[in-house]
Amino acid sequence: MDKKTMLDYVSETAAMMRENIGNSRKLTAELTSEYLDGDYKNIWIVASGSSHNGAACAKLFIQHCLGCQVKLITPFQFVHAEHDVPDCDMVIAISQSGYSKNTMEALRVIRSIGRKAIALTGDLKSDIKKDADLLIDFGVGVETVGYVTKGVNALALFLMLFSLETAREKHFLDKQGYENLRKELEKVPAIHQRVREAFLPFFQKNIKAFTSMQIAYVCACGANIGTAMEGALKIGETVQIPGICYELEEYIHGPNLQLTPNYTVFFIDGGCASERVYEIFDCTKIVTDRAMLITNKKKYEGEGVFCVPFELQEDLTPLCFLPFFQMVSYEVTQRLHRWEKHPLQLVMKEIVAAKSVNYDKSPLRIDMPG
Repeated sequence: MDKKTMLDYVSETAAMMRENIGNSRKLTAELTSEYLDGDYKNIWIVASGSSHNGAACAKLFIQHCLGCQVKLITPFQFVHAEHDVPDCDMVIAISQSGYSKNTMEALRVIRSIGRKAIALTGDLKSDIKKDADLLIDFGVGVETVGYVTKGVNALALFLMLFSLETAREKHFLDKQGYENLRKELEKVPAIHQRVREAFLPFFQKNIKAFTSMQIAYVCACGANIGTAMEGALKIGETVQIPGICYELEEYIHGPNLQLTPNYTVFFIDGGCASERVYEIFDCTKIVTDRAMLITNKKKYEGEGVFCVPFELQEDLTPLCFLPFFQMVSYEVTQRLHRWEKHPLQLVMKEIVAAKSVNYDKSPLRIDMPG
């Protein structure tokens, strides 16, 4: 059997999301029960990399549903600086592989302060099980490529579904409000597929710009800050150029001063800030022709505009915009043959390992494509 690629997992994502939305109550039952039984209020999410970014994609939806605050924090920062968790707050640690050493260390700290160690993972048999009091599969299935794609969507969706089902149980949503949000979520898989289908013609039209990227900024606001974070991370991991995320207005408060015609700047459209996003995108083209706008608004057109028209609640749009950056990362890296890393980087990885020793023995080991 041929090894699957990032693109295969991007293609599988819509079916996964459709299944998980249909199975939402069962999928999220354990976490919902814990939230209700613990009488929690706010939520801390401890996660690294794409897991952190997936949680960021879900943050606003969770806050809107549950009327709580969501604090995102990396495991290292949690362990060494910020773990003063109030009694009323739930702490959730996340590792898709289940072998992330920093996440397991965070779980041990959670236990040490007398709190239940709750973890989400894609592999219930992984090393993380020994450090978790409650271990929950967030519904990604199998993904064996290190540059996770399906897993980001699966995690963001799981957290959204958890907040939806919990809001129903706590009567924060009436029956009609709950059904309305479910109907919005049920639109997502088809929109995700449309974005994928629209991507390749746009990529081919702009192939010179894509395959000559040197430095990439990804700018957004609101719910799609998480999308921008993941887009920047993916481009950096795969294309092996600097990929940097900025909140939209922060981009023009300093980072724009280093712009040259060689910079690529992606803008993700966002809700009530849509006109401002377009204004800054359009003005960026004064400096570089490599400015691109990702939008669902039909009124925006022209060079550099990737538009797939759809109507969807704003805080769900990350689930639909994520594949743009996942496919950019794959297509550029594939065409430029950049899967191989610098040999010294591989030496560094062996010395400063992010995964536990049993990771290499896992049947679900996440391999870097070559």
